[in-house]
Amino acid sequence: MQRRPPTPGRTTPSTSRTRTTAIALTTAACTIGAVLFAAGPADAATRHVLPDSTPTWATSANDAGTVAASTDVEGEVYLPLQDQRGAEALATAVSTPGSARYRKPLSPSAWIAKYAPTKADADQVTGFLRAQGLSITAVPASHEYVVFRGPASVVNSVLGVSLHQYQHAGRTLVAPSSAPSLPASVAGLVSGVSVDQGRLLTHPELVQQGETPATSTPARSLKQQATAPTGIQAKCSQYDGQHTATVPAAYGKTSVHTFACGYVPKQIRSAYGVDGLAAKGVQGQGQTVAIIDAYASPSIVHDTNSYSVQNGEPALTSATFAQRIPSPAQFTDQALCQQPSGWQGEETLDVQSVHAVAPAAKILYVGGTNCGGGLDVAMSKILDQGLANLVSNSYGDIGENVPLSSIRGQENLHVQAAGEGIGLYFSSGDNGDESAALGSAQPDFPASSPWVTSVGGTSLGIGKDDRKTFETGWGDVLDQIVSSDRGNVYSTPLPGGLVGGGAGGGRSTLFDQPAYQKGVVPASLAGGKRVSPDLAALADPYTGFSIGIRPITDDSTLAVGAFENETYGGTSLASPLTAALSALVQQSTHTRLGFANPTLYATYRAAPTAFSDVRPPRSPIALAYTSATSGKDYLVTLDHDTSLTTAKGYDDVTGLGAVSFTGMTQVARR
Repeated sequence: MQRRPPTPGRTTPSTSRTRTTAIALTTAACTIGAVLFAAGPADAATRHVLPDSTPTWATSANDAGTVAASTDVEGEVYLPLQDQRGAEALATAVSTPGSARYRKPLSPSAWIAKYAPTKADADQVTGFLRAQGLSITAVPASHEYVVFRGPASVVNSVLGVSLHQYQHAGRTLVAPSSAPSLPASVAGLVSGVSVDQGRLLTHPELVQQGETPATSTPARSLKQQATAPTGIQAKCSQYDGQHTATVPAAYGKTSVHTFACGYVPKQIRSAYGVDGLAAKGVQGQGQTVAIIDAYASPSIVHDTNSYSVQNGEPALTSATFAQRIPSPAQFTDQALCQQPSGWQGEETLDVQSVHAVAPAAKILYVGGTNCGGGLDVAMSKILDQGLANLVSNSYGDIGENVPLSSIRGQENLHVQAAGEGIGLYFSSGDNGDESAALGSAQPDFPASSPWVTSVGGTSLGIGKDDRKTFETGWGDVLDQIVSSDRGNVYSTPLPGGLVGGGAGGGRSTLFDQPAYQKGVVPASLAGGKRVSPDLAALADPYTGFSIGIRPITDDSTLAVGAFENETYGGTSLASPLTAALSALVQQSTHTRLGFANPTLYATYRAAPTAFSDVRPPRSPIALAYTSATSGKDYLVTLDHDTSLTTAKGYDDVTGLGAVSFTGMTQVARR
């Protein structure tokens, strides 16, 4: 994979590794045979700065002052791989058709032995951190990072920084006011450190009907000034076209279809062309789909089984569901991470959508202790033990606005997964190009990593016969319908000004264009960079998926309320749908897809019709929506996704096109 060229004032992953290697060489005499459990006088005088370990938002303009000495802070120290180039070469060879190593991955133990940092190095780093008064909360079997916690005063001393509070993304976050450093005897073992709370802005990529998409804060209900009732009262439709509503003239029509109540499993299976597989004994048997989120729903099995009874689906059993989760006492950073209640809907959506598509597949839920280092630990549990070869990750950062040391640390996990033949699917985001939050267009990380499959979103109509009636790019813009002396009118010119969410994607600000995208992604989109997404699936909440949940009513006790149905969308839905379809493909073809991107793009070059190309509709598609909570009426116009647009061929909303069983089967057979 090509790496990005150096940018003035910014160190790239490749140049940073070079600098780290140089540090290691110049400090070899200090590290060989040295006792690192305490920093001696020489260390105090010879500290080395760790590059790329401060966030770009930690500026004097955003500075809100120093943090209290007792403030509890989480951090991660990243260790470099033994052979970065070799690990990337292996990941490429294992994933690329025509290679002698194609689909011949290493076992987790073999990958760790050959490429991971050594246990001795990790032990030296953890010994040093403990001796300075920090608590070690996790070190994975791959030794790629060390997660620690401690009071700000101790972190300041260990890293040679002053931790400040900064205003960023509507939050007050802790970050160092200058670049962290470590004594020379330790710095040679380390590639970077993350000690800012920007990682804790990682959020679930889901949107409920009637809500704006979540960014750094929980999703919120759409609100407008109070208005007189319009009498439209759009009723939700069990299938596309079941109900219509009369609206003010829009796009040459005054009668439009209404929003979906929420599709159920049998409709999803039919729309994706897998409804006939059960008769052939293909329902995901022998496949394990892992799901990673923060925290854990206390009622996930009860909820899913109630939902299954409601819809005539098989219940979860010990053969189809398992979880590895922290105890509630281990949950950390709950306020910044949107609380367990903020992630409960995500886990429920992930589990129930995978079970809907592949009801006989085993679902392994792995929960993080928080939305920062805890998610890395959850990922490492799967990779280091080979617990699954398909992993759905429905979360993301706000763009690529994360320090490069943290990005490199997470990217190494992606390289490990590819080398082990494990496919990572990441939701591409729910806020389009993120320009509203960041002031410039960029895709969300980790979906923008060149080593994962980024899943964008579509709006999907499913008709009375359970077949697709339309599919276009997910990008919802709402216009409230209000009453006036001229009758019902739109509050603003069409399509409106309320953004109801849209698939993330676009040109990376960090990663060079991977070889597999060359010749497929238009140069006008790429500009020499990685572009996401790669595929797409249903994500629009107004054509969304119905789930069953007993919502958490108290985050401190994890008490839950009564069972209810909710309708969700977001690329948080698209990612598990894609992983579940891949599980069916793997079972039916007896093939392990692994990191699919090189084969996806190779298949597209050879047979572009294998993918369902998602294009702009011939005429605008709009749905009538009435909020069940406010009673307000809206027209929802589809396929309006910030600066991202659908187009013939590859586009930055849906990638190569909508995922399908037939298309992924062709990918598996290459």
